[in-house]
Amino acid sequence: MSSLTFTLIQTSLHWEDKQANLQMLEEKIKGIKEKTQVVILPEMFSTGFSMKPEELAETMQGETVKWMKRVAAEKKIILAGSLIIEEEGKYYNRFIWMLPNGQYGCYDKRHLFAFAGEDKHYTGGSERFIASVNGWKINLSVCYDLRFPVWARQQFDEEKNFEYDALIYVANWPERRSTAWKSLLQARAIENQCYVIGVNRVGNDGNDIYHSGDSMVVDPLGEVLYHKKDDEDVFTITLNKDDLNTVREKFQFWRDADRFEVLA
Repeated sequence: MSSLTFTLIQTSLHWEDKQANLQMLEEKIKGIKEKTQVVILPEMFSTGFSMKPEELAETMQGETVKWMKRVAAEKKIILAGSLIIEEEGKYYNRFIWMLPNGQYGCYDKRHLFAFAGEDKHYTGGSERFIASVNGWKINLSVCYDLRFPVWARQQFDEEKNFEYDALIYVANWPERRSTAWKSLLQARAIENQCYVIGVNRVGNDGNDIYHSGDSMVVDPLGEVLYHKKDDEDVFTITLNKDDLNTVREKFQFWRDADRFEVLA
């Protein structure tokens, strides 16, 4: 299929209150009127960006993953977002890509936000995860990963095929650094010749840090197709792969790209 429809949920979050967040998010998801294929939630959507994984972490057999499976099946959508996961005594900020049939893929946030002590509580991932859906390839990343362009950089096989078509960032990115958030989302789209979707939260968290949202959808030329500041919003957009391919064929900057290897 040449098009893919995404719904972005920009919302405030109840601080470290899983039950309240899951109830609130389910109401928003059930309220989506448009036909959609992928629904994207913010980073740590069940808790907010908490440094208490010892108290809040769940396993992959826990309530929130079960909730994602149920909601994805009932709504017949792919449900995507990150939460706190415990595995073999380690804690991960894990981005889960849940299919309506209950199968899923995972990406563990690689770049941990040391400024807030995330590196002291969580273990970073070492592998990218690129999902496939309806002929599209979707690269998953989380918040602070946005500041590290090499991690997201397109690489090409011998036939010069692109690795992915869309890049998604889920975040709890504070308003005080919103200029960086908006600028880097556009930069990632331009340099990788792909669509970029950034889904951020709004409101104050438990540390009284304000988040302005500024969720965005950016096209491969860096043009902003959607941007929402401060307010909660549920926004649905259909992206066209033919438009993406036209840009890639007209502006073949990718032919001059450097070959490189990312070391874990």
